[in-house]
Amino acid sequence: MLLRPLLHVRCCAPAARLATGLRCASSSVASTELSVDYLLGERAGIVAISMNRPAAKNAISRGLLAAMTEAVSSVRFDRTVRAVIIRSLVPGAFCAGADLKERAKMRPEEVAPFVSRARALMSELENLPMPVIAALDGAALGGGLEMALACDLRVASSSAKLGLVETKLAIIPGAGGTQRLPRLVGPARAKELMFTAAVLDGNQAARIGLVDRAVPQTDAGDAAYQKAVQIAERILPNGPVGVRMVKKAVNLGMQMDLASGLAVEEACYAQVIPTKDRIEGLTAFKEKRVPNYTGE
Repeated sequence: MLLRPLLHVRCCAPAARLATGLRCASSSVASTELSVDYLLGERAGIVAISMNRPAAKNAISRGLLAAMTEAVSSVRFDRTVRAVIIRSLVPGAFCAGADLKERAKMRPEEVAPFVSRARALMSELENLPMPVIAALDGAALGGGLEMALACDLRVASSSAKLGLVETKLAIIPGAGGTQRLPRLVGPARAKELMFTAAVLDGNQAARIGLVDRAVPQTDAGDAAYQKAVQIAERILPNGPVGVRMVKKAVNLGMQMDLASGLAVEEACYAQVIPTKDRIEGLTAFKEKRVPNYTGE
């Protein structure tokens, strides 16, 4: 796996877990903008991608964009990864959107390519084969919310702040927000949220379906992350090929009419029939034991 100065990859042993999460006690990310944590023990198969730009509240700079793109690529073809969690290590902030200080220094001809790369990152995140969960323990605004929208599931603390606020800057969401938000909450509500640059808390976001879960924030400030880990743990025992095919069938089918979507489901089902995992599942059921899935 390739490493860059902005990207730190580490493993978290069960004995090294801290009260605030599943970080490595022996490793520090204070000098990095992004870390990729492979959890071990009973949580092996879960990867946490953690943003850490405290001074900028994880605003998306060129550097963070490059590091996040590399992190997503690093897990895409890793068959051991069964669930990914996107989180922040910065208290009170998930991602504040684009780094406006850096953006102000860009020449006009540099802006469009940067936004294009950000849009590509969100699509790559959305198209990861395994489930991806956004843990929103703080503000997710602009591009930060667009990142969360590209995930399969979103868990927010009740105190989180979420909004596509680009119209306040006389621009529009440019990393998929105008397309993904209406698909979640409906076009009229999405338009209202973007027209008014509204900011919702976690509970309000859950009521309209913008996030899937809202949980009371803890003293440690990581309630959404802990809930995301619990959800990921419930994914782990299931057949990884089946889980990936469910994601593919839903993502593709939602873009089509029902008849075409059913054809996609049939094609995805055909891909699980010849797998060793399917036979293992039937055998384990017959033998009344827990199946041992390998992703084959």
